[in-house]
Amino acid sequence: MAKRKQAGATPATTAASAAGVEFTVHEYEHDPRSTASYGVEAAQALGNDPARVLKTLLADVDGALVVAVVPVSGQLDLKALARAVGGRRAVMAEPKAAERATGYVVGGISPLGQRRAHPTVLDASALAHPTVFVSAGRRGLEIELAPGDLMRLTDAGVADIARG
Repeated sequence: MAKRKQAGATPATTAASAAGVEFTVHEYEHDPRSTASYGVEAAQALGNDPARVLKTLLADVDGALVVAVVPVSGQLDLKALARAVGGRRAVMAEPKAAERATGYVVGGISPLGQRRAHPTVLDASALAHPTVFVSAGRRGLEIELAPGDLMRLTDAGVADIARG
């Protein structure tokens, strides 16, 4: 895996480059007519195990936004996320609120290079893989990096926050 600059850099790839992290960018043709979720579409298009492709979700935990990063093969356990950050109740953030807070559009929200830093929790299952894939900041673009680097760049905690 090599560090790579590209003409269409995003805040996510810029953040990874600035941190000196090794990563690979993978591009695929996003199909706006696809009925698959964005993450499942990415896993299929890139021929990856859905357990290694992670989706970035925002939840409101007791009035504060929290970023959850979980495999596209599962679902976010909101109760587990609330517990992981010492909260009582979590609900999914409204899409527009997630877009405003991160600077990305839904389907392209990356845990890297967000407009403002938010508490972040990475599902523990990600640590079982040498590399994982997360959105690189737009639909059809994924960044592959080591889960430890993802944790470091996002200052993420790790917990069992996915189910299924």
